[in-house]
Amino acid sequence: MTDTPEDRLLDAALVHVPFDGWSEETFRAAIRDTGIAPAVARGLFPRGAVDLAIAYHRRGDDAMAARIAETDLGAMRFRDRVAFAVRARIEATGDREVVRRGTTLFALPMHAADGAKLIWGTADRIWTALGDTSQDLNWYSKRATLSGVYSSTVLYWLGDDSIDNDATWAFLDRRIDDVMRIEGAKAQMRKNPLTRGLMAGPEWLASRIRAPRRDAGVPGGRPRG
Repeated sequence: MTDTPEDRLLDAALVHVPFDGWSEETFRAAIRDTGIAPAVARGLFPRGAVDLAIAYHRRGDDAMAARIAETDLGAMRFRDRVAFAVRARIEATGDREVVRRGTTLFALPMHAADGAKLIWGTADRIWTALGDTSQDLNWYSKRATLSGVYSSTVLYWLGDDSIDNDATWAFLDRRIDDVMRIEGAKAQMRKNPLTRGLMAGPEWLASRIRAPRRDAGVPGGRPRG
């Protein structure tokens, strides 16, 4: 990991988060512990601990993407690749109490939009790492569905006291199986002569919807143009 001022501040903050949360007290303690000038620290993280919490989440996304890249997923079923990616993301979080404090922070109304954007960004990183090339409504539906799977699994994991988090991974498998059943039902409707016509209109409309450009303020997206 690079030894940048951002990394040093974040690493210093992580020592204090379990006790003081992602708070101004934690931010000031990180400044004090690193010896970085307050003006420089505030320039790097204008909102203080909130921006540190965002940086921590994105660090976990980076670690997950690196693990996916170095793992041979070729022999796995696709649903198992998704499960592997979600598990890799959760295992990259480190301290459970740090994540718990972040969940509390992003549950606050003033930070809820940041939290939703981070979860969506994680789902986008997973789909991108797994080679998703969808550019229509599927781009949105895949990320929305996986955001729900990921966030619910994290909440389950926060209360899991099973050995090696086995209960969490079983919960994750059930959530993915639920999604696969829905996708399977949709596929059957497309094949069935009685319901195929019902799908034609919605699918035509879905084909007209495009993924956002990367400069549209939404994590992920397609290149400009």
